[in-house]
This record gives sequence, structure tokens and C-alpha cells, in this order.
Amino acid sequence: MIAINREIQELEHGKTYMYLGIEESEGIKHEQMKERLKQENSRRLRMILKSKLKARNKITAIGALAVPVLRYSFGIIEWRTEEIKNIDRKTIKMLTMYKTHHPKADIDRLYVKRKEGGRGLVQIEAAYKAEIINTAGYLSINYKED
Repeated sequence: MIAINREIQELEHGKTYMYLGIEESEGIKHEQMKERLKQENSRRLRMILKSKLKARNKITAIGALAVPVLRYSFGIIEWRTEEIKNIDRKTIKMLTMYKTHHPKADIDRLYVKRKEGGRGLVQIEAAYKAEIINTAGYLSINYKED
């Protein structure tokens, strides 16, 4: 039988560990993590947009593969609203560069559900606000003082 060391090792000074995709040490390095998350989001966007998928499937893939990279960090990493808006702008710019969105097409239509005549793209800013509101609601319900 193999003996398992059940003692939790103390984290050495300057070392980090990864927990649910967020690198942590004595605290979270917010600026560093934001940069990594933005790069990973861009990498996944490029990968999806370079693929030979139809436009509808590209939009679905963005919502399933690229947006969750950022969505998980909402509520953990300290994002500013302007940073979130810049990510949305960069997404639209990349859609245009890869000819998935026409430069003169209506941007608001991108975010309208497909059933309502839109393209169904997940707006990062709306996802950010929804995550923050949901987290606040969860915390207020589950941690009320008696």
C-alpha cells in the first residue's frame, strides 16, 4: 500500500499556485491575470475565426470557448468597465478582420438573439454585469445575518 502525504505544504515566498484558472500567491496579481486572460481570449477568438466554420457556428463557438475564459474571472479579478468595453471592441474588430462581420453592419444586431433576428454574440459587458449581479444576489441570499 502506498503512503500518502496528507500534510499541506506551505507556499514558498514568491511562488504561485493555480486555482480554477486564476494564479494566486499572497494575493491575486490582478493586472498580470487580466493581461493573461485577454491574451487567451484573443488567442481563442483567432483560432475560431480562422476556422472554416460557418458564421453561425463561429458565433456559437465564441460564446462557448472564448467568452468563458473571461466570464469566470468576473467577480474575482478587479475589472474596470472601460477594460471590458475594450474587449468587446476588439472582438468586433477581429470579427471584421476575419470577414465574419461587415464593417458597416449594425453592431447592436450582433448581440441580439438569433430568434429575434440578430447574430447571437455574447456581449462581454453584459456578461460581466450579469455575473456581478448574480454573485451579489447569491451572497445576499446565502449569507444574511440572522
